[in-house]
Amino acid sequence: MLRRLLRIVGLVGILLPLAAVSAIPAGYEVPFPNGFRDWFAVNSMIVTKDSAMFDQIGGMHIVYVNAKGLPTLKKGGPFPYPDGTVFADDVHEFSVKEGSYVEGNKKAVTVMVKDAKKYPTTGGWGFQVWAGGDPSKPLVPDAAHAIPACFECHTPQKEQDYTFSTYIP
Repeated sequence: MLRRLLRIVGLVGILLPLAAVSAIPAGYEVPFPNGFRDWFAVNSMIVTKDSAMFDQIGGMHIVYVNAKGLPTLKKGGPFPYPDGTVFADDVHEFSVKEGSYVEGNKKAVTVMVKDAKKYPTTGGWGFQVWAGGDPSKPLVPDAAHAIPACFECHTPQKEQDYTFSTYIP
């Protein structure tokens, strides 16, 4: 999930103008994951300037899962994840100070929310990105935009309910 979820962060610059001129239509609301930093930290990644992906998704990424999805994550299934599962990726700028990577300003919060009835065209998952992690700045206006921005990357993970995250004890 992390690698593919991160791709959407690179789309922030593409989707931001679209979000600025059009409101998110009713029916595709994906809720902001309030309190996600208190959830289970699944994994992390830092994309540095040495990476070909830096311009698109550079930053410090920490992926979280809520309590609803944690048992399925820990057991590696059975899939699908239960409705109500939420994965959130907290994306920050970073700096290196005295040889240590230090978290900086928030760049974005990306999320995928499981609701098989509400999001049938994207494998039962709703996807959203909030610019700067601001709940008032969603960037994915509808399922049609979520497909190329998010779901296409998750499609190869169908056997794992479209997620990339795995539990590492």
